[in-house]
Amino acid sequence: MSQSQPDGDNRVIVVGGGPAGMMCGLLLARAGVPVTVLEKHADFLRDFRGDTVHPSTLELFHQLGWLDELLKLPHSRVDRVSLQIAGRRCWIADMRRLKVAAPYIAMMPQWDLLDFMAEKGRGFPSYDLRMSTEAVGAEMDAQGRVCGVRLSSGEVLPAKLVIAADGRRSVVREEANLPLEMIGAPMDVFWFRLEKPADAPQGDTFGVMQAGKFLVMIDRREYFQCAFVFRKGGADDVRGRGLDCFRADLCDLVPSLANSIAAIDDWDKVKLLDVALDRVTRWHRPGLLAIGDAAHAMSPIGGVGINVAVQDAVMAANVLAGPLAQGIDPDPLLGEVQRRRWRAVTRMQGLQKFAQDKVIEPILARTEPIEKPFWPVRLLNRVPLLQRIPGRIIGLGFDPVHIESPVA
Repeated sequence: MSQSQPDGDNRVIVVGGGPAGMMCGLLLARAGVPVTVLEKHADFLRDFRGDTVHPSTLELFHQLGWLDELLKLPHSRVDRVSLQIAGRRCWIADMRRLKVAAPYIAMMPQWDLLDFMAEKGRGFPSYDLRMSTEAVGAEMDAQGRVCGVRLSSGEVLPAKLVIAADGRRSVVREEANLPLEMIGAPMDVFWFRLEKPADAPQGDTFGVMQAGKFLVMIDRREYFQCAFVFRKGGADDVRGRGLDCFRADLCDLVPSLANSIAAIDDWDKVKLLDVALDRVTRWHRPGLLAIGDAAHAMSPIGGVGINVAVQDAVMAANVLAGPLAQGIDPDPLLGEVQRRRWRAVTRMQGLQKFAQDKVIEPILARTEPIEKPFWPVRLLNRVPLLQRIPGRIIGLGFDPVHIESPVA
């Protein structure tokens, strides 16, 4: 699996083999930087991961010359997003006119995306991917600089720089005492699959809203990936009412899928996602940089988490790859990564918090029936041109990043 064993004095260690970690490791190796990516699992096969590859991320693969190859992997495409409110289908976002190579969301299993990135990484001599290798903490030198990582095996791997890309519960970030600001989320989510009827339309992703209930359905070709949204901390209450009540709630939202809903015969088929919205106010300290969910946990609203994280990785490579390849001390540059990404991240989180507080929480708390779609939704449908605005925000985010890191 490893192409080389980089010199520890110059090695960059990326902790976490998710989209941010894999993209960062790939781009650093492309620039000739010795890099080791650590992934604690033996493979990438985990269900209920974010599988939405947005136009911003597809555009990065286009810049690398790999988009056509990537899109040969199994996927479905979503170029519009709708909500069903008060029995009416309303379109709220349109990505079809984005000026990018792929103006749509590719619904692609994340394990396929990560395997693709791993294979591309192995094409660079300085790339080292270690599966089944768990980092359990950051190693510090006498001056308090992060100088490596400790593994669950007891081994210590030295590094010139450690990049924490190990998710919102990052053990490296926690041990390094990076300051965490909790923004809060009023909801949690149950993830599950519903088999897709043969006559269901293709490429359709939508939400269904009723008073006290909200369901999001993502077309995955053979099935719908579903998110049932409920009030924060309410998982035990939903479970306590029993599976019959849960299925009845789902049938009330999507009666056409009653046969598929009946197949949910065990709570093991329903996975809890504890929704978080937070950010580290300082992403770095000497020897360490946090990116992706380790720097800022995104709400699932808009499905933008993967894509914001990947943009972090690209910016980290843009700022650091050239100097690292030249042997320059990266510490004075770490703050520049955060500075260039801060506005995009905080704007997206601010938008998510607005949607949580002004849309989702009132819906979940509501007891009176919804008689008609809310006025912003009605406006978007009266003036379809306006749908391009949320389409751009969902598809490209704020301040989209382009690959500027060098090629060795």
